[in-house]
Amino acid sequence: MTTNASKPSNTTILFAVCGKGGVGKTSISAALVKLLCDRPGAKVLAIDADPAVGLASALGMAPGRTIDDIRTALIKDVRDGSGVDKQELLSRIDYDVFEAIEEKGNLGFLAIGRPETEGCYCRVNSFLKEIINTTAHHFDFVVIDGEAGIEQVNRRVMDAVDYLLLVSDASAKGLNVVSEIQKTAARTVKFKKAALVLNRIRTPEEAEAAISRTDLETAGWIPEDDTIRDFDIQGKSILDLPPCPALTAIDKILDRILKG
Repeated sequence: MTTNASKPSNTTILFAVCGKGGVGKTSISAALVKLLCDRPGAKVLAIDADPAVGLASALGMAPGRTIDDIRTALIKDVRDGSGVDKQELLSRIDYDVFEAIEEKGNLGFLAIGRPETEGCYCRVNSFLKEIINTTAHHFDFVVIDGEAGIEQVNRRVMDAVDYLLLVSDASAKGLNVVSEIQKTAARTVKFKKAALVLNRIRTPEEAEAAISRTDLETAGWIPEDDTIRDFDIQGKSILDLPPCPALTAIDKILDRILKG
């Protein structure tokens, strides 16, 4: 199953998927990765920015070294006074990041790892952000599955995305969270478009009611689907997900977003 929208040549399209915990954003991220990998000739990078490494499980990937592992080793060298200059440092991080990417066909997977727990190493983090941006441009599409909130994506992965997908269920709490994320993103992240994606919707009327309670632009809604639920329970990779109502809905949302 693929969408009809074409990607401009020589560009990388970045998606960041955010929302309140428990609304299904990781399953949606994994489904987006599947749909993008199904596009002929596309190279896709999936970035798991959640310390729980849920996207790895949803894609059936086995993360090895994480970006935070690389960062920790770098900080140790800086503390030890290894005397490596900036160019050598960037070359080394570049190599380490590419070595950390797990590959499966046309899919690359990279885990960010645990949140920062040490003091401020702004210069080190700046190097890492620069390298992650460079890495992303080796792919046609990048999908970032973030923690609740946008600050973590901005601070540790990239400072700009093309599409910010705000995932919520029909609950008032979920809608409030994505509204706050959008407000924060407007101040801290460069993005071309932010759009609400409603998930686990039981009826069109429920979707309409939720949309009426928010000012966010809505890209579409995804029905409650036992197929994805069963895959999650059984620990199956979403990459093997068969055609089902939820995947069809996500495909239409992706097509709508890419067509602008």
